[in-house]
Amino acid sequence: MTSSESIVVAVGRFVEHKRAHGRKYHTEEYALRLLLRFCAEQDVHRLSELTPALLDEFLASRPRSRPRSFNHLLGVVRCLLDWAVSQQLLEVSPLRARRRRVTADRIPFIFDHVQARQLLELAGALPDNSRAPQRGVTYRTIFALSYGLGLRAGEVCGLHLGDVDTHRDLLVVRGGKFGKSRLVPHGPQIAALISEQLQRRTARGPLEATEPLFTFDGRRCVHPTTASQTFHRLVSELGLEVPDGVSPPVLHSLRHSFAVGCLLRWYRQGLDPAARLHRLSTFLGHVDPVSTQVYLTITPALLEEANRRFEAFAEPILGKAGR
Repeated sequence: MTSSESIVVAVGRFVEHKRAHGRKYHTEEYALRLLLRFCAEQDVHRLSELTPALLDEFLASRPRSRPRSFNHLLGVVRCLLDWAVSQQLLEVSPLRARRRRVTADRIPFIFDHVQARQLLELAGALPDNSRAPQRGVTYRTIFALSYGLGLRAGEVCGLHLGDVDTHRDLLVVRGGKFGKSRLVPHGPQIAALISEQLQRRTARGPLEATEPLFTFDGRRCVHPTTASQTFHRLVSELGLEVPDGVSPPVLHSLRHSFAVGCLLRWYRQGLDPAARLHRLSTFLGHVDPVSTQVYLTITPALLEEANRRFEAFAEPILGKAGR
């Protein structure tokens, strides 16, 4: 048993272990750095010095108003300590805190076509500044790809010139969640937007395939956090009405809207969504259809289409019963 191992070293080994299994582990690493900072302030440097009281104090020092946020932080710390036990760095985990109960989760905000168009128009009108030339068209295209293809913010912002296949009308999305890459085909409208972005990037001459597709300084990709902050400012200007029980719009809502829109189209076309869920799962880059079900929120439009389909299915039976 080597419980005297440094907490800093243990965290480093743990993060490497997770990434060796295909996890990016960026947000989790940030949470663990908060733990390291807290331990340093408390003059605690060894795993053997971690106590239930100290861990409770750490969790209390990071106020989390939402149960999900608190549970995420707790879960990261628990995974670290359970790993330490499995590596015989600790005999038992000193963590005693419990998850908070999640009650009445709000459903995500879903953009309809009108709201999405308003968002894109407002984004396109953003003025340039000294640090962000072509700011409007850049953000308009980023948000359009999030809404039109269901890409994650990091996937859109991380695209490079070599990821665009104009001959086959598809994007190569590299290093998505869990480190997976995938091909994402698209239609002519998205192709036109991407073509315009390529022309803007190569206006001064050809560039290397490794150059970012979306950039303000010509070297670095637009950061997803910056795109998210811009999104929030635009949404506040739009003044969208958020129904009761629905979360305020976030950039990820555009991806969610894409998934729900697909399900709605399948309903309206008379197709079986359950039979096609694996296709949507593959398109979105999920491990399995179970993950995709998170996006399939029941909206009034979906409920209406589902009811209409049930009525069409049941009408012959109900009609005979009424005779």
